[in-house]
Amino acid sequence: MSAIARPTEGRMIGGVCAALARRFGTSATTMRVIFLVSCLLPGPQFLLYIALWVLFPSEDKARTAW
Repeated sequence: MSAIARPTEGRMIGGVCAALARRFGTSATTMRVIFLVSCLLPGPQFLLYIALWVLFPSEDKARTAW
C-alpha cells in the first residue's frame, strides 16, 4: 500500500479528492462528484475534508521526507 499524499498537479482546493482518487484508482472528477453528492446527506463531510486536508501531506513534502 502506498502512502496517500495530496498531488501538486491537478488539485482544485486542497487536493484531498485527487489524492483519494489516485489511491483508489478512479478519476478525480468521479471522486469530486461523489463528495458533492455526499454533501446532500446529513453528516460532517466538510469537517472530514478539512481533517484529511490537514492529515494528508502535500506530495512535494512527502517526497522530501522519504
